[in-house]
Amino acid sequence: MSATTVDSPQSWTRLALALTLSTIGGVGMWSVVVALPTVQAEFGVARAGASLPYTLTMLGFGAAGMLLGRWSDRSGIRVPVLAASALLGVGYLASGYATSLLGFALAQGLLIGVGSSVTFGPLLAHVSMWFEKRRGIAVAIVASGNYFAGAVWPPIVQHFIATVGWRSTYFGIGVFVLATMLPLALLLRRPPPAHASHDGPAARLRGTPHSLGLSGNALQGVLVVAGLACCVAMSMPQVHIVAYCGDLGYGPARGAQMLSLMLACGIVSRIAFGYVMDRIGGLRTLLLGGGLQCVALILFLPFDGLVSLFVISAMFGLFQGGIVPSYAIIVREYFPRGGGPHRGGDFRDRRRHGARGLAVGGDLRRHRQLPRGVPARHRLEPGERVDRGVAPHALATAPGARLGPPRAGRQPDPSTPSSRTSTRSRWISSPSRNACSPISRNPQRR
Repeated sequence: MSATTVDSPQSWTRLALALTLSTIGGVGMWSVVVALPTVQAEFGVARAGASLPYTLTMLGFGAAGMLLGRWSDRSGIRVPVLAASALLGVGYLASGYATSLLGFALAQGLLIGVGSSVTFGPLLAHVSMWFEKRRGIAVAIVASGNYFAGAVWPPIVQHFIATVGWRSTYFGIGVFVLATMLPLALLLRRPPPAHASHDGPAARLRGTPHSLGLSGNALQGVLVVAGLACCVAMSMPQVHIVAYCGDLGYGPARGAQMLSLMLACGIVSRIAFGYVMDRIGGLRTLLLGGGLQCVALILFLPFDGLVSLFVISAMFGLFQGGIVPSYAIIVREYFPRGGGPHRGGDFRDRRRHGARGLAVGGDLRRHRQLPRGVPARHRLEPGERVDRGVAPHALATAPGARLGPPRAGRQPDPSTPSSRTSTRSRWISSPSRNACSPISRNPQRR
């Protein structure tokens, strides 16, 4: 490992640049949430139809994240960021001139969703290759860019929508994105450093899917299910809080304030969980964050007062901030062959399914069956709102509970015949200590 590049001042400079890009480009995920009530009123559609632009945005975000990730694997991160930044800016300009809900939704999904995707998964994977000792906190900081965007952009967007209208606001965002993100993307010239720690056999054996009793494909499948389910639960309060406050009579401005508070607390949470990940690893952090997120979701059941919603929004942000960066750390820990570009592709594939979860969570409101005679704009009841978030969240934490930490000490070499049986061993938690013990499936060794 080159001490002059990995965990060096150049690494922290690259982290600051990625965080700035993520904060600016993150507007693509949050502006549509704030504009939803205004767009609904202008086009004269029900809440079900007004949710379509967000759904398409997240689907485009997820699909493009994988494609842009593979592009960055081959040509580096600079060209994909340049292309995505141009799409993001053009998408806002096109959305401002949309004459129908369908045109607005297509601009959101094909341009804004695709353009903003590069500022999350691809940048997270890129930054993770610049760090070794401080990888957890580095990934958590750059992942906080999405929450910085959520804390900064909603009040700004809400202010300009109230004063100049949503079309002029979208036009201004497009110009700002083009004027800032394109010059910043030009600074991403230097490729990530090589990690010498991936050369030796000991490094290759440290943290593999087989040490968890799973194949690589099985572990990937478990992480995909967990990412999809946890993002369904995560998106419910974030997407509907603005419109929900309007339905309760508090006004969309109060909802935008709650969303900003939720995401500001998420910034603190993600950075704090970054320190936790550097000490206990990604798997335990995922289980911890998932359990806390479930607690916050349940708290939405009995409360819908203004002060209560502010408090619960803050708690939700503090509890679930560590979930997303933990996936990047798990991929870095258990897929060693991807130490170069392939790890980035593995992580982006998982974030693609996470974005699908965000789309599903934001779209659940559209599939609510209302009794005849009840207006389609009728709000979600608190019980329904939380039940639809807690149930997928249980799917997110249950697969993670299957995964235990690898046993401390030297792992056997999988290339030797004697270890082929041991790599198929499954690990169970030992009741007497915080470790794991293998139970061989070979009856002669029992």
